[in-house]
Amino acid sequence: QVQLVESGGGLVQAGGSLRLSCAASLRTFSIYAMGWFRQAPGKEREFVATISTGGEVTSCADSVKGRFTIFRDNAKNTVYLQMNSLKSEDTAVYYCAAKTGITSRRFNEYTIWGQGTQVTVSL
Repeated sequence: QVQLVESGGGLVQAGGSLRLSCAASLRTFSIYAMGWFRQAPGKEREFVATISTGGEVTSCADSVKGRFTIFRDNAKNTVYLQMNSLKSEDTAVYYCAAKTGITSRRFNEYTIWGQGTQVTVSL
């Protein structure tokens, strides 16, 4: 069973940066497309970014485009989310997720999830 463990969350001031990491415990990490999602209190889980198995295809939500970057290191079984120019509306629990096949923005297509890491952006 694959396990995903997120790290790197925390409290940051608006305009600041954070880098989230998601470490996967499996030898075939490179066959999984990966995604980042987030959920704020009282809101539904929403798509943030996704990356293909080899890292050549990425996609981000319009709300984070130009500020967030997803990338992966298959040698380290890790996917990252670099978050710059953070805003208060980015405050949420961030989850990484894995799926076989191609990238997707739909959370219900992902079969493996991490436990989440809290990101709080203060004004």
